[in-house]
Amino acid sequence: MTSFPFTEAMPVRFSGPLPESADVVIIGGGIIGVTTALFLARRNISVTLLEKGRIAAEQSSRNWGWIRQQGRDEAELPIVIEACRLWKQLSDECGEDIGLRQTGVTYLARLDREMEDFAEFVALAASMGVDTRLLDAEETAKLIPSMSRRFKGAMTTPSDMRAEPWVAVPALARLAAREGVTIIENCAARALDLAAGRISGVMTEKGRIAASSVLVAAGAWSSLFLRAHGVSIPQLSVRATVAATAPLPEVHAGAATDEHIAFRRRQDGGYTLAAGGASQLYVGPDAFRHAAKYLPALRANPLGVRYAPAAPKNYPDAWSTPRHWDADRESPFERMRILNPAPEQRALRDIDSGFRDLFPDIRSVPLRASWAGMIDAMPDVVPVVDRAATIGGLFIATGMSGHGFGIGPGMGRVLADIIQGNAVGHDLSRFRLARFNDGSPIRLGPAL
Repeated sequence: MTSFPFTEAMPVRFSGPLPESADVVIIGGGIIGVTTALFLARRNISVTLLEKGRIAAEQSSRNWGWIRQQGRDEAELPIVIEACRLWKQLSDECGEDIGLRQTGVTYLARLDREMEDFAEFVALAASMGVDTRLLDAEETAKLIPSMSRRFKGAMTTPSDMRAEPWVAVPALARLAAREGVTIIENCAARALDLAAGRISGVMTEKGRIAASSVLVAAGAWSSLFLRAHGVSIPQLSVRATVAATAPLPEVHAGAATDEHIAFRRRQDGGYTLAAGGASQLYVGPDAFRHAAKYLPALRANPLGVRYAPAAPKNYPDAWSTPRHWDADRESPFERMRILNPAPEQRALRDIDSGFRDLFPDIRSVPLRASWAGMIDAMPDVVPVVDRAATIGGLFIATGMSGHGFGIGPGMGRVLADIIQGNAVGHDLSRFRLARFNDGSPIRLGPAL
């Protein structure tokens, strides 16, 4: 079985000298940073995107590849509806086959309680024109006929899509570069350069770049970078393990999940598999610092996360990782160019047995590759998309909580307008950073 292909050994695809200045500097080369840069460039804004490792080498390429409206928080749903339209547009514009297919997403239910939760979302989806519907037991069996188990029913959204993340995000980066975005890989942002409480530039390992606006969209690294500038975000990162099979007979063309196994048909004829709901948290300083804010999520799903006492060396929340550093010296972001966690062996065993149990006609499930990613999570499973209150010109987009790939183009368009001071067309109050310290109760997003 091979490991994930994105490593520090990959050649740098985007290089060049650091510009002296840009209107906007974006820190982080994942789906959010790339699409924000693209939409800014289309407004004639000069953008430099800094990536400490490689474009999309962390969670933006390690996710399941689902582009789903289904199961979204009420505030996210309008943005992901827009994102689905943009995915189709951008797929055509990039001129590459990114594996975009409209094959639907389905959630399978064993319990009446699950069907009740599904019914609530179906009503929300209908109010926004999304084609989500409930299936009874017979309809579920017909949708995926080779399953060994009989389910109470299901929720399905035929208009939901899938794509290949490790293909799609680099393809969008190439499109952004063609449209004028300066992308520099292997270039860590070390610190913000501030003057009178406002952004004046960014200090990088290759020197200073002047800018009046900065977007931090650094995934699992966002909290570490921002805390060094006095901006505290209750973000933690959890390890999630994924595997890819060799080509198999098609059991379902789309994506589906129950409580044991999640699966998605791949462009190469195999399946991307994950153990449903399984993740692991490395306990570090931030886990203790923000523990109280995560209590509602812990009470709602006490068995949903496994714990490890310490993160490996140089991880964002490792005990030995520096929380402060000088801008003229090596930073934590250079010590780990690509956050490349090892897949959890227990999770791989669960993935293998879960898929075989659900589809016993497939006698052998050859796992061709396995990998893990660190998902940047928030206490309410809803991202932060906001401007910083204490630093003028600083914008934040992080904590996508495993939702970032599908919603990425929608959030990129929204962020481009936020940075320009334009109306965004959506209510973003749910995503404000201040919700964690203004006395607001933690309101969990849907656990769907």
